[in-house]
Amino acid sequence: MTDCHCEEPLGRRSNLDRQSSTGARLLPPGTARKGRPSGGRNDSIRLAAGVVMLLLATTSPAQAVRPDEMLADPGLEARAREVGRELRCLVCRNQSIDDSDADLAHDLRVLVRERIKAGDSDDRVIAYVRARYGDFVLLRPPFELGTLLLWGGPLLLLVIGGAALARFYRSRREAAVAPLSPDERRRLASILGEGSEN
Repeated sequence: MTDCHCEEPLGRRSNLDRQSSTGARLLPPGTARKGRPSGGRNDSIRLAAGVVMLLLATTSPAQAVRPDEMLADPGLEARAREVGRELRCLVCRNQSIDDSDADLAHDLRVLVRERIKAGDSDDRVIAYVRARYGDFVLLRPPFELGTLLLWGGPLLLLVIGGAALARFYRSRREAAVAPLSPDERRRLASILGEGSEN
């Protein structure tokens, strides 16, 4: 009896056993045939190629700028891209307006390009958007009194967390090393005395 698990007549079963290219294409990748390698090398190459493609896809910056938004002049468009990298999307987390697909980011990209076409400098465009939306729209807010919490907040959280951890471990150590009270010593002596009698 042959190794075939199908219900086909014997004459048709030999289709996959032949050394033909058709039979090879019918077998799934990595399946070993008699006298042939399993194709594991091909699977490794496919896997490596897939990993490389995935890494390239995730490391390349996502550009959400639509073709209909782009300016005809490449120099002005380059300026608009630079300004767009400085401005935060107000809907997304820490994404520039160039990287965001949100409708508000689209509106901001169009606004930036309109201001640049009107002749504003990059700083004036950023100041215009900042005046309308506040310091939060800047990916790198300036170091001022109003933005002190934005700059110092992470450091403040680290200091508070470190102080809380130090206090917690200090209280545990003091509780573990605290001397026994006279009442606790008497109870311990009685327990040890009973244990030595048995």
